[in-house]
Amino acid sequence: MPASSSDLPEGSSSSVLRDLPVLLVAVVWGSSFLAVQRVAEPGTVVAMLVLRFGLVLPLLGVVAWRALRRLNRAEWLGGAALGLVLSGIFLLETYGAVHTSATNAGLIISLAMVLTPLGESALGRTAPPKAFLAAAGLAVLGVALLTGDGGLRPPMLGDLLVLGAALVRSAYVLAMARTRAVRDTDMLAVTWVQLAVATGVFAVVAPSVGPAPWTVARSYGVGQWVWLLHLSLFCTLFAFFVQMWAVRATSPSRVSLLLGTEPLWAAVFGITVAGNRMGPLALLGGALVLVATEWGRRTAPAPRPPRGQGEGEGDPDAAGSNAEPARV
Repeated sequence: MPASSSDLPEGSSSSVLRDLPVLLVAVVWGSSFLAVQRVAEPGTVVAMLVLRFGLVLPLLGVVAWRALRRLNRAEWLGGAALGLVLSGIFLLETYGAVHTSATNAGLIISLAMVLTPLGESALGRTAPPKAFLAAAGLAVLGVALLTGDGGLRPPMLGDLLVLGAALVRSAYVLAMARTRAVRDTDMLAVTWVQLAVATGVFAVVAPSVGPAPWTVARSYGVGQWVWLLHLSLFCTLFAFFVQMWAVRATSPSRVSLLLGTEPLWAAVFGITVAGNRMGPLALLGGALVLVATEWGRRTAPAPRPPRGQGEGEGDPDAAGSNAEPARV
């Protein structure tokens, strides 16, 4: 296979300019767990999610309008089904973040990077490499030390919720790659449909689990609005468009490597800004999670193309952008 231009040697200044936006995405994602804790409490999680994505949808919709008009019925339904799964991910992840530390949330959600290849191997009925299984085992040990704070206590509720979010996110990635209706659909359009459906779910559920979104919005001070806009504009909108740009401007391996630093930034923000305190064994557990997820990313089995799609089938750029759904 001929090398792409992004895989060829390039000047250091050009490389830095291409890598910086992707690294910034990892940084803002790492800060998202702290941001959630600044704008949400257990009783206002769903209302906050309505506000977060309600701010994004109109802006994203303007850009996606032409692509949305081209969607057929099957693509709308496929995107809607995935949107229901996405709503579950955000509910688990956000409720988890307000019930545990920002550090724990950021490190545990990174397990999706190990869980997804395991799911891929299970679906393909192939044994993953031994090195990858070792990385997965190391990740499990790291989470046990992290959530137990080096002792024998059971994980907190928030830890279990975030772990559930990591499991569902892995299933979502696998379903996205195998849903024929959206596999070759414009990523911008299908993302808007998913976010719209998820936001609709939050809007329907919000009145029964807490105050209305507009009540929460009126209660926010300047600082909380800043954090909410950070979640909407940077952690969602900015991150999405950088991902779409990065798959064409640089190599997938570099994008994966840079985005994989997210849990490290989550730990940095949790410890330095949120003041999370971790015992020696919990720190060791966090370090093991970081090492294991990166080791797992490097040794994971290559994903198999969905049934009915050969390796060289279709537009390579489109395939590259849709092979792994953009995170929002």
